[in-house]
Amino acid sequence: MASATSNTVDAEPGGADVHLPDTARDLVKILITGPFGVGKTTLIRSVSEIRPLHTEERLSEASARVDDLAGVRDKSTTTVAIDFGRISLPGGIVLYLFGTPGQERFRALWEVEESGLPYAVAFNTFPDAPRHHTPEQLRAALDLEPTTPMVACDARETNSSVDALLALVQHLIDHHPPEPR
Repeated sequence: MASATSNTVDAEPGGADVHLPDTARDLVKILITGPFGVGKTTLIRSVSEIRPLHTEERLSEASARVDDLAGVRDKSTTTVAIDFGRISLPGGIVLYLFGTPGQERFRALWEVEESGLPYAVAFNTFPDAPRHHTPEQLRAALDLEPTTPMVACDARETNSSVDALLALVQHLIDHHPPEPR
């Protein structure tokens, strides 16, 4: 995990500073990525302790010709740049959450495996989801290594989303020791 010495982030809209807790020891950047409509923005919104930055815009007719809306026909907005949020965990760990756009044309942003970055897979599941797949089906479809953490979560639910993030953090701790200070 990377650490930094700064203890402030940009001011909240409206002028109030947002400070990191004094107990912050390890700052971790997490990229939340995946296809269009899987819940990346929703997950960041559900866990962020600061007002998240969202770059949502209404879907346009031009994008509808390019972006596959199968399974998300009721979706009316999409991320056009990067979403950002922050959550402090016990033990002085602070997660900076960056959400990528999910359109196919941004696929290069999702392919963290090829870059050698540690990753986990959280699949968003909820009762009225358009499709349900078993963890085994998803692991096979994504061609995941047996050691890649994979957890189910409901991105709308804070506790469920935090549990998914904790699985990644635990994977980082177990397999990628912190950098020396």
